[in-house]
Amino acid sequence: MSPKVRHVLIVEGACNFAVFAAKATVGFTTGSFAVLGDALHSLADLANNVVALIVVRIASAPPDREHPYGHQRFETLAVFGLAVLLAVLAFEIVVRAIESHDRKVLENDWALAVMIGVLCTNVGLSYWERRWAKRLGSQILDADAQHTFADVLTTIAVIVGWQLSARGYGWLDTAFALLVASLVMYLSYGLFSRAIPGLVDSISHEPEEITAALQPLEGVRKVNRVRSRWVGSKPAVDVVIAVSPDMPTSEAHEIADAVEEALLKTLSIEDVTVHIEPDEK
Repeated sequence: MSPKVRHVLIVEGACNFAVFAAKATVGFTTGSFAVLGDALHSLADLANNVVALIVVRIASAPPDREHPYGHQRFETLAVFGLAVLLAVLAFEIVVRAIESHDRKVLENDWALAVMIGVLCTNVGLSYWERRWAKRLGSQILDADAQHTFADVLTTIAVIVGWQLSARGYGWLDTAFALLVASLVMYLSYGLFSRAIPGLVDSISHEPEEITAALQPLEGVRKVNRVRSRWVGSKPAVDVVIAVSPDMPTSEAHEIADAVEEALLKTLSIEDVTVHIEPDEK
């Protein structure tokens, strides 16, 4: 991650914290669970910034004595923890919104001004981040900019629902709270989908796909075993290949290098372990 991209993410994180605090204050003051749900959405954005800035930095540290395979699993573990947190908080919003469906939602001029300020902040942040994404050619920033713009649309809907609720349509606040909670649940599901395969060592590539990439290589008689998994956000593969039993060690080493190069070129796999054994046929 380049220093400038990191700087942009730090600014975005500070804005997300301010937006979260503002929405939470308005939600608790007015009794609107829709606004509180939107605050939870902003909390998710803030947590994503923390994961990107801190955990990814830890995960990119080189292997050491205690972690000889590297630190990539810290990123996966942090994403899983964030997913659990969001799921629990979203469920809490749903329960409270249903239990308090007949509560009175208050209208407040200063709270409305704060939410409009939040809206303008997210519009400006999205535009500013998109400009930096184009300037730096950063996919991370571009994705964040799109997500921030989606937050703008969510906040507009929440403000409308809150204002209508305060004017006597109280059921709308519950409806919008459930809608926003569903969105947060969906975000949580996406994080679980990212984290669980890495935690349970799910395959990163189909074995047949890897075998097909290796069989054409000169000197490879058979591919006896293929194993793959996710280590953080990157795939790792180990393969056992059979070569001629009369092959010199130097040539076997060259074939191992060819296997690594083939998987890097065809499947973009950088972490490859090759075990060579004699073909007994």
